[in-house]
Amino acid sequence: MTAFDDPIIRDPEIMSGTPVFRGTRVPFQALIDYWKGGQTLDEFIDDFPTVTRQAAIAAMEKAKGILVAQLG
Repeated sequence: MTAFDDPIIRDPEIMSGTPVFRGTRVPFQALIDYWKGGQTLDEFIDDFPTVTRQAAIAAMEKAKGILVAQLG
């Protein structure tokens, strides 16, 4: 995955650098909070239609890779 393909970006000009889904102002943390609250990916996508299913899955795969590497 190249930086351009990365589904999550951090830009000081967008929400003060909070990690958001590329092309949106939806924080990645919102997806984590949904899952923590027992909600589904479908519910998240319904509530944040600017985030594609593909972007949400790619973001979680990236987060999983980072976590596994740190536990490694």
